[in-house]
Amino acid sequence: MDAMRVGAFEISEPVPELHDPHALVMIRPWVDVGSVGTLTLARLERHFAAKDLAKLARPGNFFDFTRYRPMVRNVEGGGRETTLPNTHIRYAQPETGPHLLFMHLLEPHAMAEDYVDSIVELLKHFGVSVYCRLGAMYDSVPHTRPIVVTGNTGAIQPRPGAVPPLAHQRGSGYEGPTTIMNVVTDAVTAMGAATMNFMAHLPHYAQLEEDYAGTARMLQVLSAFYEFPTNVAPSRRGERQYQELSGAVERDSNIKSMRARLEAHYDATYEQPDAGGQPRGSDQPSVELSSEIERFLKGLDQI
Repeated sequence: MDAMRVGAFEISEPVPELHDPHALVMIRPWVDVGSVGTLTLARLERHFAAKDLAKLARPGNFFDFTRYRPMVRNVEGGGRETTLPNTHIRYAQPETGPHLLFMHLLEPHAMAEDYVDSIVELLKHFGVSVYCRLGAMYDSVPHTRPIVVTGNTGAIQPRPGAVPPLAHQRGSGYEGPTTIMNVVTDAVTAMGAATMNFMAHLPHYAQLEEDYAGTARMLQVLSAFYEFPTNVAPSRRGERQYQELSGAVERDSNIKSMRARLEAHYDATYEQPDAGGQPRGSDQPSVELSSEIERFLKGLDQI
């Protein structure tokens, strides 16, 4: 079947009719620690039986394949297949709520402006009305407290009766190096679409390759805006994962002491209301860690 082109993307026909779709977006490797963005989209795609919509026609124009490695696998019949790194976009048409685009974006290594322009052209082509970016970062927080999610929802309100999901809603005061993918958000705003962004803050001493507690928390936040069933979130798997982490922490007195400091910092930062009666946010300074503990943290990748 022939493929139509939108910018640098190829789209297989027949092209679906999407009505004011919302784009749920993750960007790898930037702020996808614990694979929270990747896992969140994957679970939603599985639930809604999402279908492939678009991919870059020539990903090598944008990606360095010595940095994003091609993958080879055995296939039925004894052959071998090589898959190139690519940006993948899938779609779903739920019976209730908006149609959804699931966008797995990779940061480009070359021709970044053309890459961004193609993403924006695709969003315009399908009439995306809301652009929601998901991510996770490491922070000075304990795994024994609810995972903090910060971000900004602009004028978009949670569903009626939904509990406000963010520990702190704020704009960024950061100045310095950033990602070219922020240009996409700026372009989406300029084209009149609404934007949201959510950032999960994960414990930096537990650098899990796949953090299911963080994924469950992100899905909980999204469920305040979308009618996702509760069984989509991997809550029990996340609980078991953090229980195993607790066992590892209990066996090391240095980490136990550090965790206690993080718990005290967390309780003072997020649990105590500010002068306006609202929960405090993560604008407070991070806990300073000793060089010994910093070295220890680097050895926890195998937990």
